[in-house]
Amino acid sequence: MPYTYEYPRPALTVDCVIFGWDGTRDLKVLLIRRGNEPFKGQWAFPGGFTEPDEDLETSALRELEEETGVKDVFIEQLFTFGDPGRDPRGRVVSVAYFALVNLNEHRVTAADDADDAQWFSINELPELAFDHKKITEKALLRLRGKLRYQPIGFELLPEEFTLSELQMLYETILGVQKINKRNFRTRILKMDVLNEVGMQENVPHRPAKLYAFDSEKYERFMHEDDRFERGAFF
Repeated sequence: MPYTYEYPRPALTVDCVIFGWDGTRDLKVLLIRRGNEPFKGQWAFPGGFTEPDEDLETSALRELEEETGVKDVFIEQLFTFGDPGRDPRGRVVSVAYFALVNLNEHRVTAADDADDAQWFSINELPELAFDHKKITEKALLRLRGKLRYQPIGFELLPEEFTLSELQMLYETILGVQKINKRNFRTRILKMDVLNEVGMQENVPHRPAKLYAFDSEKYERFMHEDDRFERGAFF
């Protein structure tokens, strides 16, 4: 016997906020230009409606690949957005995911119902469809919050890097011009997730020490329950 629900059921969508870094002082975010109504021609995050037999993360990764060609990305759930008027098509709840990637490793190709897909500077975003401006702000706050407690950069930096390169990554994400160099180095080394691996060679300045992430220590640090009790990184 079919069941009749007392209340109407809202539609469920997913949105993907993919931040990208290419080694410069410009944090970027991946957007698609919508090919369909509503908001046809406006920029928005990759995303769409979930299929009945999909879990949410699978749906998010599918929509991301279908609309931009980007795949093999580790995404984290960000927040659920459910304001009644957020979508002119009706009652639509969206679960947003976010990630931080090296944009040079992900070729972007618009497809499916996206007319275009591009990386935009976080400081020069176009007008966004739906409530995606609100989602942007939430995602950026979450990313910066993670950075204050966790050593980010494992998949963004070269295998061997200087502390100055790591500091520039942090400054770019945090949106600041300069972090105190001494404090940064003291705190990052205290985390004990880096190994000193040598010195720079063939550089026109005083060679700096090279470091690499210790994958085992990094994973252990990320899963320790007390990492948030140690105090903020900055």
